[in-house]
Amino acid sequence: MKTVTLFDGEAAIGVVEYTDNLDQWDGHNWTCGSSGRHLGIGKLKDGRFYLCHGTQWEGEEDRAVVVTEEEAREAVLRHNPDIHEDIFGEPAPVLSEGSEVEA
Repeated sequence: MKTVTLFDGEAAIGVVEYTDNLDQWDGHNWTCGSSGRHLGIGKLKDGRFYLCHGTQWEGEEDRAVVVTEEEAREAVLRHNPDIHEDIFGEPAPVLSEGSEVEA
């Protein structure tokens, strides 16, 4: 199991398991939409969420950051809505054509 340092703001608060479960296959590589970059989401025992930012670039390190539930939901819906139910315990919201999300 690979681990990465978890940050809450600027402070390192521990280590978590590395994940790239938000990556998608682009036909050539698993990626989060940016060459050499990967993205995953996890949940801490206390219920908080973290995003894991992976990199294949020399001189950069993988890291994880604590995020709000809203930021976590946005990342899942943007990058891999298929895992929404696994992460949040409910199906991803479905919008009918022409509907708008309330602010």
